[in-house]
Formats: sequence, structure tokens, C-alpha cells
Amino acid sequence: MKLPALLAASLLLLPFTLPAQQLPVSRTIRATYDKGTRAENGLPGPKYWQNSADYRIKVRFDPATRLVQGEMEVDYHNQSPDTLRQVWFKLYPNLYQKGAARAGGMKPEDVGEGMKLERMSVNGQASTFDKTQPQGTNFVFGPPVLTRPIAPGQTAKVTASYSYTLNQGSHMRTGQVEPNADFVAYFFPRIAVYDDIDGWNRHPYLGSQEFYNDFGNFSVDITVPRNFVVWATGDLTNADQVLTKKYAQRLRQAETQDRVTSIITEADLKAGGITATKNPENTWHFEAKNVTDFVFATTDHYVWQSSSLVVDPATKRRTRVDAVYNPKHKDYAEVVDFARQTVQAMSYTFPKWPFPYSHETVFDGLDQMEYPMMVNDNPTETREDGITLTVHEIFHTMFPFYLGTNETKYGWMDEGWATMGEWIISGMIDLKLDDNYGIAPYAAGADTEADVPIMTLSTQQTGTAFFLNSYPKPGLGYLYVKDLLGDELFTKALHTYIRNWQGKHPMPHDFFNAMNAGAGRNLNWFWQRWFFDGGYPDLAIQQVTKTATGYDVVVESKGTKPVPVDLTITFADNSTQKIHRTIGVWESGAKTVTVPVPTTKTAQQMKLGATLVPDSYPKDNVWMAR
Repeated sequence: MKLPALLAASLLLLPFTLPAQQLPVSRTIRATYDKGTRAENGLPGPKYWQNSADYRIKVRFDPATRLVQGEMEVDYHNQSPDTLRQVWFKLYPNLYQKGAARAGGMKPEDVGEGMKLERMSVNGQASTFDKTQPQGTNFVFGPPVLTRPIAPGQTAKVTASYSYTLNQGSHMRTGQVEPNADFVAYFFPRIAVYDDIDGWNRHPYLGSQEFYNDFGNFSVDITVPRNFVVWATGDLTNADQVLTKKYAQRLRQAETQDRVTSIITEADLKAGGITATKNPENTWHFEAKNVTDFVFATTDHYVWQSSSLVVDPATKRRTRVDAVYNPKHKDYAEVVDFARQTVQAMSYTFPKWPFPYSHETVFDGLDQMEYPMMVNDNPTETREDGITLTVHEIFHTMFPFYLGTNETKYGWMDEGWATMGEWIISGMIDLKLDDNYGIAPYAAGADTEADVPIMTLSTQQTGTAFFLNSYPKPGLGYLYVKDLLGDELFTKALHTYIRNWQGKHPMPHDFFNAMNAGAGRNLNWFWQRWFFDGGYPDLAIQQVTKTATGYDVVVESKGTKPVPVDLTITFADNSTQKIHRTIGVWESGAKTVTVPVPTTKTAQQMKLGATLVPDSYPKDNVWMAR
């Protein structure tokens, strides 16, 4: 999810084989090393495990009343070494329940009864909910303990029947977009994560911190009125039954062609006959494998543009990219191109990993939020905002969906990557775009009372601290390591992390250790200063000396955050020269570095700074010739 910004020569590193600076490790994480579920070499431990589930859901949605009615059957696989005597569920729609705790305000008309559970069973043990309904977004099943506990290695059978009314306003990642257009997320009782660190994930959903879900398989039937089209996580398996022949054919064409195909145009909307009309309702069936969530969107009046591209040259596998929007929103006309270029850049440039899913749909909504294979993006006022928003949300495909990070506790483990991806890929789509998302707020807020170390749990942060630590600070940390290592070695390190933890639940130390191992270098000096310590970024030009070969510029690091040195020299003839040094110049702990400027020209001005280098006190960044 993207938040508005207003809310708020290099030294070689020590070889990884030598004794390395150790990062602080909490007792909680140390316990996982002792148990063997995680390891200090960046790999999952020899006893690593995680649970999963197979969901079969039948949901009926009526856009007129916004009523969601669902039934689900789940095979829950307990791969842990523990006997589970309770099952915790997440009832995310209860964010809108009367009396529920929430981080922000909500319109009175959106506060209701929340999710109504008609029935639920676990391993044949049934509970009914005639009068007393679960309160809040956490629900613990049954009496104090299960009469038939879930033993290690056992698959439990879970069933539920439920309903709730989708919110009309107070749109928080889900809800009605406009009459007859809805984005429906978090629409089923979800079995909470049980992991090797915290056991059951007991953090309630308050609307601020995001999500932590297990990987699972989804087989979902979505029933809507016949004129409504449905887009969702996963593959549509019955297009020929829910779309008329012309539109099913267009969809198949889009999945095999590079060019943009208009699957549904404004003229088509006026003519009608897009969906099967034999029955008053159509049931759309989707299948998704090994994903952390499932969402859908539906409307009867959006256009649908689509394209596809080869994302894996080795297998020739293609990904389809969609833009689905109200034709009144002209800013969306280029979104399919922005999305396609993002998927291409992710596959071939950064992170240079084949896009992992079969499709990516950008839906014209009221938020800035990501889901597996889906994006809920509001219209934007400028083309630049449309590019950066599209890139940011699609980049989340890798983090937290391909690597299942715990967004609830460590928002920076996905938002930081999406922010870095936005900075890099946006400039590839539009060469004139110099994205500076979050830089000014960080420069202003660094080391104030509102600023805390990145490693502070997201559940302990709000406002400025939450924004800085989720978005610009980690994004800059990743970017500076990329600059330090160079593209090739950084890609090798990042791919080590991805290979080690794809489809699993990496925590911060798993990331740090995997990057160190992949780079073959000790990066702990930087991880410590940037992610664990407080401080602020502040460089200054301390002294400029004329030499026989040019100038020596002494740059001082007045702050404690290591940032790159970017020096722009303007000469008497108005020509310029740029000199760059990576964060490696600060590895030894030195407070100054001398930067030679080889030249025969006369310098008139020297200035420190670059778009992605914040400086909390920039007044001492300029030297002028006397």
C-alpha cells in the first residue's frame, strides 16, 4: 500500500568468511535458532515448517444490497510440531463492526454488525452463532479447547457459513467504489498464521498495519447478477460459460499477444450482451495456487484493456496485464501500458526475476492497495502519479506475496521494496520522471521524537514513525546497498534471499543473513546503522583545497546515517562535473572523506546532494569560490 508523502572510490567490505560484526538478536529470534527452525546462514533451518490451507469458497454478492454470503470448506494442514488445541481466525470485515477497535475514524453509516457466522466447525466439532457473534477481527474457535485437537502432521477439516454487508463508504482497502462497482477483499473467515515465532498471530486488524497470511490454494465460485463481470486472484477457468463467445475469444487473444487488446470497450458496454444471459446470475470460477490471499472485484460498466508479455524467456511463460476502469477516468487510459512496463522491468531489470503469476489486474478503485494478482488503485491527477502508483502496487507482487513477509510486524519488509521499485522503474517508464517519494519527509523527520529505528515493530508505531519506517527509510537502505555492491552482485544477493525464502515466511534477520551470504560480504555494519540505530543523515562540505591536479574536497558526515556522497561541481565556463561515492566510504566509521576533483578548470561552486539522498541540515552543502 502506498501512503501519500504528505503524511508525513568505495571501500571494499570484509569478506563474509572473516569474523563479522554481529547484529542484535532478540531472545524471540534466538529461540528459533535453538529450535532449528531458522538459521544464521540465511537459509531456513533444518526444522523449518509452516502451515497451509486449501480453501474451497462459494460466495454470492449482490451489488444492489452489497450483501456478501459465503460458504467455505478448508483443509488446514498442521505442519508444526505442536498439537493445536485452539484455532484462531481473522474476521477482517469486523473492522466495520459496532464497537470494534480501529486505528482511524469511520462514517457512522458504515458501522454495522460485522461478519455474521451462521455456523462453523473444526474437525467435526460444531459451533452455532444464533445470538452471540464474535467481536472484533480476532476470533478463537469453540470452547476453550478443541475436543479433537489438531495433531502434528494432521489435516483438519474446517467449515463455515457466513454473511456481511460490504461497506458503502469509509473505504479501507475494500468496499463499494461507486454504485455497481465494488472491490471485495477479506471476504471470508481466514485461519490465522501459526508460526515458529509467535504461535498464533494474535495482533488484531485495526486498519493501519497490514497483513500476515499463510500460503494456500483457493478454489472459488463467485456468483453475481448476469450483467456483471468479475476479476479476481487466480485463473478464470470457465470463461466460455460466463462470457459470450466474442469476449471469451478476446480474453484468449490477450493472453497470447503483446499488443493491447480492448476486451470490453465503451461501445460494448452500450450494446450489452457481454456476459452469458441465460440465467439471472452467473457463477465465475477461479483457481489460485500457493498464494497468501484471494480478492475479487465486479462491475457492469467498466472497460477492460489487456495485454501480455513473455516474463520467462527460458520457458516462454507469459503474464497477462489488465487495466479495468470507468471510462470517465481518462487518466486510466495509459495504466495498462504502465502496468505492462512494470511487469517487464520486474522480470528483466529489477529484481530481474520472472514475474511469478499468470496475470496482474489493475482495478479502478478508491485505494492504493495490493493483493495477489490484483491492485485496487484510485484515479490520479497527474500522469506521474499514475506511473508511480502503478509501479509501487504491482511491485508488491514480490513482497509480501512471493515472499510471505509479516506486514503486521515488519511493514518495511514489503513497503520498502515497493518504494525502491517505484524509484527505479518509474524513471524507466518516463525518463523525465525523478521520483522523490518520501525523501523530504524523512530529511525533516529524521531523529526527531517521532522517528524510531526501522526495527521497531510496526504494531508499536503510528503517524510519522510508521510512514518513515515503512517507506522511505528502508527503501533508501536497500538502494544504498545496491549502489554499494553494484547491480550484478546486488542481484546475486537479492536472488539468494528470494530463492531461500520464496513461498515461506522470512523475518528481518533471515533477510539480513541471506543478503550477506549472497553477497559473500559482511554488510552488518550498514544493517546496524541503518535499520537498528537511531540518527539522521547530514553531510557537509568541510573544506575545499586547490591542488596541482584540481581540488580536494573534504566531506564531513555530521549525522550518523551513512549516505552516498554526490558532489556537483560548476565551473567558470558553466560546465558541470558530477562525482559519486557509495556508502562504503563510511564503513570504517570515519567522519570525513576527501574527494579528489581532477580538473584543469576553475570551480565556481560545489554542491552536495542528489534526489535520493536526504540531508536533515542542507545549509552547509554548498561551497562558493571567493
